[in-house]
Amino acid sequence: MARYTEAICRLCRREGEKLYLKGDRCYTPKCSVGRRGYAPGQHGQDRKKISEYGIQLREKQKLRRIYGILERQFSGYFSLAERKKGITGENLLQILESRLDNVVYRLGFGASRKEARQLVRHGHFLVNGKKVNIPSFLLKPGDLVTIKDGSMDSLKFKENLEDAAGRTVPEWLELDLASHHGKVKVLPTREQIDIPVQEHLIVELYSR
Repeated sequence: MARYTEAICRLCRREGEKLYLKGDRCYTPKCSVGRRGYAPGQHGQDRKKISEYGIQLREKQKLRRIYGILERQFSGYFSLAERKKGITGENLLQILESRLDNVVYRLGFGASRKEARQLVRHGHFLVNGKKVNIPSFLLKPGDLVTIKDGSMDSLKFKENLEDAAGRTVPEWLELDLASHHGKVKVLPTREQIDIPVQEHLIVELYSR
């Protein structure tokens, strides 16, 4: 399966803001956006006027990079969002939030979406009692995500669960640290999704 393999910090610098792709590192002075707040590459410091199309494209790229999704899959999610009832942009965000890797991250079982995706691929989670190792698996209200018993021997999970105890879990999720599981209570509304993106610009881009 294709995936992005280059330096993660370049993505944040290209968008000109922190996308928090590296978890805790993004909150430290080591964050490259704070040290080099300009786009990567030879012409990164040049000031250029961005067209309306360019602004729309940057919003789409930003959203793709936040969730770690490649172009073809993102287009598929947009088509699915268009077919659903409601506002297309909000539907898109709701679909992305309901991915298994994102829910694992939101529950605090992974320090970042990238780490959560890796943990899912390695088969550390059960969904409604069955092993699921597909990061893009879409969850529904009532679905239960549980850390496998054998995985709890891992130092990484012990550290993540300690950190999760101090994190705020979104209202649409329910976390039970004692039982090492989380539940999707409902699908999130736009107000419950703290993603700094103007989704209407993405809809305008695909409507061209």
